[in-house]
Amino acid sequence: MAETAQLIIDGNTYEVPIITGSEGEKALDISKLRAQTGHITLDIGYKNTGSTQSAITFLDGEKGILRYRGYPIEQLAEQSEFLEVAYLLIYGALPAKKEYEEFKNAVTIHTLVHEDTQKIFDGFPSNSHPMGVLSSLVSSLTAFYPRSIDPGRTPQEVNRTIVRLLAKIPTIAAWAYKGEMGHPVNYPNNELDYCSNFLHMLFSLPTEKYEVDPVVADALNKLLILHADHEQNCSTSTVRIVGSSHTSLYTAVAAGINALWGPLHGGANQAVIEMLEAIRNDGGDIQKYVKKAQDKDDPFRLMGFGHRVYKNFDPRAKIIKKAADDVLAKLGVDDPCLDIAKELEEIALRDQYFVDRNLYPNVDFYSGIIYRAMGIPTEMFTVMFALGRLPGWIAQWKEMRENQEPIGRPRQVYIGETERDYVSIDKR
Repeated sequence: MAETAQLIIDGNTYEVPIITGSEGEKALDISKLRAQTGHITLDIGYKNTGSTQSAITFLDGEKGILRYRGYPIEQLAEQSEFLEVAYLLIYGALPAKKEYEEFKNAVTIHTLVHEDTQKIFDGFPSNSHPMGVLSSLVSSLTAFYPRSIDPGRTPQEVNRTIVRLLAKIPTIAAWAYKGEMGHPVNYPNNELDYCSNFLHMLFSLPTEKYEVDPVVADALNKLLILHADHEQNCSTSTVRIVGSSHTSLYTAVAAGINALWGPLHGGANQAVIEMLEAIRNDGGDIQKYVKKAQDKDDPFRLMGFGHRVYKNFDPRAKIIKKAADDVLAKLGVDDPCLDIAKELEEIALRDQYFVDRNLYPNVDFYSGIIYRAMGIPTEMFTVMFALGRLPGWIAQWKEMRENQEPIGRPRQVYIGETERDYVSIDKR
């Protein structure tokens, strides 16, 4: 017998089905609530509302668990490649060797963007934020591939769109960086793997070939895997609700990029670097800022410590901490901000105030350190986040379409004026 809950309104009792997920999560299914009772629920920010049933990512913030399609993030980050994880998220299973080679080859042969894209790119002001450039150029892909707009497209056409997007976003992202730097763009080098090719397009100069450091490429691979999906967050939910109108994958992902751009979502690692720079510019007195963070009446907060979802620890932070240590040791970067970061990390890991409150360094703290050490400017940090999150956005869009979910249409509780008569302007 199906499990139900009872809802009593005005003396009338209604049965509300209880849905149980594969990991034991419980949900009240209120899909028919308004039709049955005339009532809706109010959940500002959707903090207690499940918008879908998804088989992609499982997250348990209390226990510090993150799994993609059932695979622990620790195993994937240690043993797999980013494109392998992308395949897993999008298609639901780890690829066999032949499948993976075919997938990688398909991505590789689509890394070039249409030459007319350069005309659009050249139209952006030199001081354009790279996230604005990224979202605009991703959206423009619908013009170059108009068949992607057709809601009746075949699975083969959908797969071509998916592969093109995975292939071209690194090229577009690297161009956005080059535009900010005022450098000529680099074309892909398809002899390199996904992460190394992206680094080549970022850092190669006409007068100087960039030699990809395997330690740096491995750290980038791990960072992209760790960011590949994170359940129904702001940008992912945006991709799903925009995609529910049967818009193309390109425009749905462009919407996700814009959602990620917001400082409350994708800007956390940028905020870490800005905090470190502020401490440095104030003389580098770390203890002063630690005391400010411990003072509940002081508005200052340490950025990159703790997490709104993970109440115990962020499993991604444990993985990326080692990568951060490896990158700093290999590159030997002399940067006062990174010295401050390492000292803050040591304090947070041993100081009882931070330990008691689970204010551990999170993935944003370490990713900011790595990107800083690699020489990536802070304005590009959110672009790097978008590059990693792309497979999750694609997987969520694909799942939503395959499940034939209806168009998203939240309700509201109106609190404005009741009916009133119009008064002409000369009588007001």
